[in-house]
Amino acid sequence: MESRKQYNPQMHSAEHILNQTMVRMFNCGRSFSNHIEKKKSKCDYHFERPLTEEEITQIQGKVNKLIQQDMPVVEEFISREDAEENYNLSKLPDGVGESIRIIKIGDYDACPCSGQHVSNTKEIGIFKIISTDFENGVLRIRFKLLDE
Repeated sequence: MESRKQYNPQMHSAEHILNQTMVRMFNCGRSFSNHIEKKKSKCDYHFERPLTEEEITQIQGKVNKLIQQDMPVVEEFISREDAEENYNLSKLPDGVGESIRIIKIGDYDACPCSGQHVSNTKEIGIFKIISTDFENGVLRIRFKLLDE
């Protein structure tokens, strides 16, 4: 990630919620690769199988329920030492220094990030999974945001 990516803040915040939802539902870890844009985005996960239609519906419903919870999205700076103990820093750009920016979405998610975000989850809109596919141990989820 380059410093201060020009991601769409709504889409980027939705990606954080999707990642934490995947971690909690499937214990698969956060996406190892993603492409976040205003019109549509995708996240790739190390996974063992395709998702079922029921799982896709559950993920989408859970993400939307969380978005509607009106959670604050805040940044916090912690020492590199604390960050290395608690987070995966591999996606941060080189040379971020000794103070690491953590984005927190309510009590639901926290992760290091250099991107732009909304200030509250209600600003995100409606999360819609467009499609999923599975190949060679990689699950790809494509999604977009709809206006309310």
